[in-house]
Amino acid sequence: MLLPTSREALIQRFQIKQPVPYHAESLKRLGFLQTTPLRKAAVLIGFIERNSGLNVLFTKRATHLKHHPGQVSFPGGKYENSDTSLIHTAIRETEEEIGISKQHIEVFGQMVELPTISRFAVTPYLAFIDPDYQAMIDRNEVDEVFEVPLDIILDPQQLKSSTFIINQQTHRVFGISYGRHFIWGMTAQIIQALQAQLVQN
Repeated sequence: MLLPTSREALIQRFQIKQPVPYHAESLKRLGFLQTTPLRKAAVLIGFIERNSGLNVLFTKRATHLKHHPGQVSFPGGKYENSDTSLIHTAIRETEEEIGISKQHIEVFGQMVELPTISRFAVTPYLAFIDPDYQAMIDRNEVDEVFEVPLDIILDPQQLKSSTFIINQQTHRVFGISYGRHFIWGMTAQIIQALQAQLVQN
């Protein structure tokens, strides 16, 4: 298994392949949304260069939020009319939630739009974040910011999945553990697709 271990390798590995679709079994329970208008949203998958290698930035959402309270997620949120683009949405939300400004963010890629059970269509953007960033958390939205080594995020052995039946259809849920954190839901769906694009056997 070959993993990208540097900034240059990560960019090259991502851009050499077309973005892959999300796992079909993880989307089945969203079939009812096909005729439903979805609100646009964006998240930022932030990579940080450390001496030990590349890390990925995550947040733990505040427990009082309406959507996905207490879950581990990528920084991001819904598109606002004042946003000039979905990239702008991802960067703006990152600054609002955890205080990392656009001067410290360099976007280099975009993944496929992902529909969610909360009726959003979420576009993930990949970016490098300045390793000297200073997080300033908005406690109304985020409880915690933390980093996970990329070699753990991209290790298929670390990403677990289970299936259950809804309306006679098999649905798959992904999850990955890191220390006291458990990453699941939409964020783990994105990680699974990221593995499919970046990991070479």
